Amino acid sequence: MGAGGRMQVTPTPKNSETNTLKRVPCETPPFTLGDLKKAIPPHCFKRSIPRSFSYLLCDIIISSCLYYLSTTYFSLLPHPLSYFAWPLYWVSQGCVLTGVWVIAHECGHHAFSDYQWLDDTVGLISHSFLLVPYFSWKYSHRRHHSNTASLERDEVFVPKKKSDIKWYGKYLNNNPLGRTVMLTVQFTLGWPLYLAFNVSGRPYYNGFACHFHPNAPIYNDRERLQIYISDAGVLSVCYALYRYAASQGVASMVCVYGVPLLIVNGFLVLITYLQHTHPSLPHYDSSEWDWLRGALATVDRDYGILNKVFHNITDTHVAHHLFSTMPHYNAMEATKAIKPILGEYYQFDGTPVVKAMWREAKECIYVEPDRQGEKKGVFWYNNKL
Repeated sequence: MGAGGRMQVTPTPKNSETNTLKRVPCETPPFTLGDLKKAIPPHCFKRSIPRSFSYLLCDIIISSCLYYLSTTYFSLLPHPLSYFAWPLYWVSQGCVLTGVWVIAHECGHHAFSDYQWLDDTVGLISHSFLLVPYFSWKYSHRRHHSNTASLERDEVFVPKKKSDIKWYGKYLNNNPLGRTVMLTVQFTLGWPLYLAFNVSGRPYYNGFACHFHPNAPIYNDRERLQIYISDAGVLSVCYALYRYAASQGVASMVCVYGVPLLIVNGFLVLITYLQHTHPSLPHYDSSEWDWLRGALATVDRDYGILNKVFHNITDTHVAHHLFSTMPHYNAMEATKAIKPILGEYYQFDGTPVVKAMWREAKECIYVEPDRQGEKKGVFWYNNKL
């Protein structure tokens, strides 16, 4: 979705699910980040303001058209048809707004343009509209990229060790009903719980790690003023929603904005969860972790047509972790260029998303040290409780 064409990356052929789940190498790679960068055509690193805005404007136009259709024509539909029209609107609007979320995420990485002020302006407006504290998340997400797959310092979906699993864990994870409840809570409440209470985030913060709190231990003194700006942006949108609800009714606000936002939040959690949770991926403690191996401990997924709707954040995530300032519209070409060098260090899983979500929730309950080798600082997923 958006202007310009994209190269298609043919997924690495997999003969069976066993091969897909085969552990990726955890040794120091025989290549460097410089080797990977040399393999990528130089134009892939160039950021174009017109092209970046074309994707954003395309999403805004589609979203506005969906809003206009829903508020103008849905009330004219025969009563039974509205039961089908609104869910269709919710899913469509949620998908399109997830694309807007991804572009704001690019702004946080300075991948939208060559001008930091422009990136921050676009990102602040776009993320605030989706009730995301832009600068707050920008800084914590930057630390995620700096510490990916570190059990002590990563910021998102940090797996628990077996000793940290609560007594009720075996009841939630070892049966379909408990797993369904866990996934439902994760995809509906996971994002706000992470922002407000650091749920599933870095476990070793000294203090209240809240993205809305300027004095939270997530941030240093230089960053605290911008946390206030993020909060002001979110509060401004909340006030606008209050005025809309007062004018058009709470039900209208929930239908045109609230439900699509829940879908955006659900997709965000799902995408991030499946990018960093996979039976083949290692995690590291401080004795083994280094930046390159951590950045490679992620997996590209296939969401079908939604890959394009989500601006390919789903199927080019490995390249994104290696070169996060690269614009999304060049990531497909970059992925194709680095795959021969990455070899077994590149992981792609084409398992259907729903099946993969269920499998990962079942198989990836905790991590434990490697028992197949001598690397005690390397941890792998397990589910034996």
